[in-house]
Formats: sequence, structure tokens, C-alpha cells
Amino acid sequence: MNTKNILIIGVLAVITLAVVYTLTGTDDPEVYIEKIEKERDRQFKFIRFNIESPLSEEQKRDFKELDFYAVDPAYKVRAKMVPVEDRKMMELPMTDGTVEKYLKHSFAEFEMAGQTHRLLLLQSIKELDKRNFFLAFADGTSGEETYGGGRYINLRQDGKNSITIDFNMAYNPYCAYNPDFACPLPPKENVMEIAIRAGEKDYKKD
Repeated sequence: MNTKNILIIGVLAVITLAVVYTLTGTDDPEVYIEKIEKERDRQFKFIRFNIESPLSEEQKRDFKELDFYAVDPAYKVRAKMVPVEDRKMMELPMTDGTVEKYLKHSFAEFEMAGQTHRLLLLQSIKELDKRNFFLAFADGTSGEETYGGGRYINLRQDGKNSITIDFNMAYNPYCAYNPDFACPLPPKENVMEIAIRAGEKDYKKD
């Protein structure tokens, strides 16, 4: 491969990255990765040291790290919010067989991997800030690379009719670490066929 071709490929790579960051609303690559890693470090410290951690004291002593996929800006997407026609409370099943009530608020529609996806955004009945949403989802990695009961993302509406979903911020529910906790399961609307290889992987007990 000659120097001219190498330069062309290099320029195309830079342009491609620029387009990705523009379309996803992502910051400078280094700043973005640093932001995600800082949040992951915060998650680790909470799980390892906080009194409200789902880990037992014995688990905490052996706990060394959380396992994540590499940060990938392609998994940060801008979604259109489509209001649910008949907003009403729904009972989300919990891992212990009980249910918890959430408001069916909107559908988040976005493009990823050449497909259009549509996920249901929920609000806790205890939520005071109406711009905050709860997203519980499962995907092609669930039960294999990630926790079988799905993963969560906390979202905040950042546009009049739009919201940013960053799957790099996906995290495990407490029951992934300790079965004594009861956690909401993803609604059927949020079971994705594609594999979302972003965010937190399954917790492996030593």
C-alpha cells in the first residue's frame, strides 16, 4: 500500500469518526471516554464500599472490579420521543414474582445498525422530575455476556421531543449481584433482538 492510499484511508477514518460524533452528539472522543470511565469508577466504588451496596460484606472483600464492554460512541443515539396514546400505569413484573407500577410515558425511536428500534420509556410513580425516565431492556447478549434479567439506563429528556440514549451507561440491577433483591424485568416492548455490546457485562462471582 503506497503512502497516498494510506493518507486517503487516514482522512476517511477521521471523517467517519467526525460524522459518528456529530450524529450521536458525542463530545471530543477523549473527553467522552473519560466521562464514561469516571462514571464506571463511581459505580465500582459504590458497589465495593457503600453501605447500600447489594454485595454482602464477604462479597465486598473479594470484589475487585466491574466488567464492561469497551466504550463505543456508536451506541450513543439520539431518539425521537413518541408519546404513548393512552398513558396509564402498568405493572412491571419483579424478579421475586411481585409487581411494581410505572407510568407508560413515551416510545423512544432511533436508528442503530441499519434498523429502526422502538423502546418504551417508563416513569416511576415516585418520580418528581418529569424529565427523568427509566429504561429497562434486554438484548441478544442477555443471559450470555450480560445479566439474564436485563439491564437499566437512567435517562433525562434533553430536547423538546427527543432524548439521548447512551448504552455505554447501561448497568446491572441489584439482583444481578444478590438474588435477595427484587428488580423490575424489562417489558416485552424492550426485548431487543440485536446484541447491545455496550455498558456493563454480567457479574461473575469468584
